[in-house]
Amino acid sequence: MSLSSLISFLMANLSYKNIFILMMLESSLIPVPSELVIIPAGFLMASGLLSWYGILLSSLLGGLVGSLFSYGIALYLGRKSVEKLVEKYGIFLLITKEHLAKTEKYFATHGSLTIFVGRLLPVVRHLISLPAGFSKMPLTKFIVYTLLGAGVWAIVLMSLGYLVGVNQSLISQYLNIITFGLIALSILIIIIYLLIRKKK
Repeated sequence: MSLSSLISFLMANLSYKNIFILMMLESSLIPVPSELVIIPAGFLMASGLLSWYGILLSSLLGGLVGSLFSYGIALYLGRKSVEKLVEKYGIFLLITKEHLAKTEKYFATHGSLTIFVGRLLPVVRHLISLPAGFSKMPLTKFIVYTLLGAGVWAIVLMSLGYLVGVNQSLISQYLNIITFGLIALSILIIIIYLLIRKKK
């Protein structure tokens, strides 16, 4: 199935329930690109078929449920068991032990901030719940930062879909700009955070 056919299929079948399910899968280590879900949803919002609040709520709830699933598994299994699972099945989920180790390192260094920033970054957003789980991060804090980061990402994608529709060349062009912009913003946030910590 081509990308245009996939987008057409999603647009024909997107509902609040399906957005919830797809975003739940995306946040529970199954590599469903959120771009292929929320951008078409934004276009449907522009067409009056879906509402801003409905898309955002479905996306946030789905992302939170998927993230809590990964968090719970990591909390229950612990660091070594998660690493073994990634080593055995990570190739199917586009995850490596190196990805996991890098995510854990950032998480251990920057704590809650990494949950928020991690939800904005490619690859990392699929992994960030694991180190939160096996590091036994407080659940309330995990939920708050997960919702904040997922909310920013969803609003960005919804806005892109609303403004450019399903024009693949424009989506690709703007999505690259947005991705680099969010990476730069994430780096800036981390730098400011570290400077504040150092000053304190």
